[in-house]
Amino acid sequence: MRSTLITSILILLFVSCTQENNNLTEAEHTAIDSILVSDVPDGAPGLAIGIVRNGSIIYEGYAGYASLIDSTLIGPKTRFNIASNGKQFTALAVLQLVYHNKLNLDEDIRDFIPTLYPEVENPITIQHLLTHKSGIRDYYEIMSLQGKQWWQFTADNRDVLDFLEDQNDLNFEPGSHYLYSNSNYILLAEIAGIVSETSFTALTDEIFENLGMTSTSFEDDYSDIPGDIALPYFNFSTWSSYSWFNNIVGDGALFSTLRDQLIWEQTLQTRQSYLISADIIERSQHPISSSGIENYGYGIEFGEYKDEELIFHAGATGAWKAITYRFPGENVSIVTLTNSGKVIPEMTTKSVADVLLEKEVASVSHLLEPQEEGERVGVQDVIGIYQTDNGFTFRFVDIESELYLLRDGRNDTQLIRESANVFQQWNDPSFKLEFTQDPDSSMKVTAYHTSHAPYSLTKLKPDFSGFDFKKLNGSYINEESNVRCEITHIEGQNYRIQLSDRDYAGLLLKPDLLKVNSYMIHFKNDNKADELILDGDRIKGVLFKSAK
Repeated sequence: MRSTLITSILILLFVSCTQENNNLTEAEHTAIDSILVSDVPDGAPGLAIGIVRNGSIIYEGYAGYASLIDSTLIGPKTRFNIASNGKQFTALAVLQLVYHNKLNLDEDIRDFIPTLYPEVENPITIQHLLTHKSGIRDYYEIMSLQGKQWWQFTADNRDVLDFLEDQNDLNFEPGSHYLYSNSNYILLAEIAGIVSETSFTALTDEIFENLGMTSTSFEDDYSDIPGDIALPYFNFSTWSSYSWFNNIVGDGALFSTLRDQLIWEQTLQTRQSYLISADIIERSQHPISSSGIENYGYGIEFGEYKDEELIFHAGATGAWKAITYRFPGENVSIVTLTNSGKVIPEMTTKSVADVLLEKEVASVSHLLEPQEEGERVGVQDVIGIYQTDNGFTFRFVDIESELYLLRDGRNDTQLIRESANVFQQWNDPSFKLEFTQDPDSSMKVTAYHTSHAPYSLTKLKPDFSGFDFKKLNGSYINEESNVRCEITHIEGQNYRIQLSDRDYAGLLLKPDLLKVNSYMIHFKNDNKADELILDGDRIKGVLFKSAK
């Protein structure tokens, strides 16, 4: 007990002693200190929060452990994997090559890597990669489809290139849509290395040195990462870490300290860097005007937070998570880095923003519950499958006369009646479900919660009369990835799906649409099931043909 108490005091004292150019009010300082430690239990991994205002670091706080093995505390020299937050620096390397006339955003990526997508006639440009409009499928999601997760295998950029060289199809025609894909920035890293006639890591190491970010680098050798690393930790009844085996760079694998990230924010706010052109820095903070995309640019996103213009990006690689919020109108940047699966950096950073922008803390800008009571609905009235326009699904079932909600990746949740047409989650009353009947007799459910704006799903009314459920049974294969899909009917609308030796439960939503975990499977032929199309979050239109 005594050692735990001492550790907590050391953390708080360390936080209080690391302020630079502090122009926070005492109330702001106290509030942010409280936010810093709110998700850091005694003896746990933690996080780092930094704030830059008008070019000065005004807050730099650390809490929790970098390593539970040797009780190393997180501090200014601690390096985190900031994951996809590294994309902005991949884009910066590309911008520098463009600035020096070594690269053009309109150049086709096949000019540099001619072995990619020889059957795709339309150009796939550097700009398409930067703005996620290339249509190239996400490497990690295809690996997941094959039954391999990023923490289970070692790969480098050459492995990704070898894999993509075997791909023929895209998610969509280049330039026609936006869909986030890590493959885009892996390819940008490779092209930047080719154009600069050096390795991508050597190119970016020089950039970081010029920026004064001496503890920042893309790491392409997992066995030899220098510095004091914040080990990643999840808590499944106890804190446990895991090994990092990945050598892929460009989309992530950028290891950095909070101090270095704050130096970068200072550079962005002042537009002053002795060795990096101010024009490059300025350009990096705006959308690409010719892209037609206003919400994504050079490795960063654009939006709003509580009516304030916001430039931001988040990254997550397991328990390593990072987020940056920039408010250009206020000339304020907030950076949060963590090695704890318990911490949600977005919520932490928003709480800090509320303090700095003098927004009401914990205020919400959306409805938290229905505004009026509707007509009474019974359990039998509402059971069924509901879906949003983009395929997100709720399933309501009757278990011993009680209403339950079934969702992918979550435990079955009992619902308690709150009023005539509103139910709440038994262990979270703030999660409310309002059932209403539309004029066209469609039942809808609207979900309310403090963490999100209300959204609605419509009850499906599929017609299965005369439908042969067993006609979907069979074996299908995607030749590009060599993934096999086995479909077996169980009963009713329920199927057993096997993808790369992994078993999933499948639910037939319509005669031609099967939901499998986070995937949607569309059957192309009404008369016989000889082809199917699989859609995932970052992979679309993956064709499987009957293997009979």
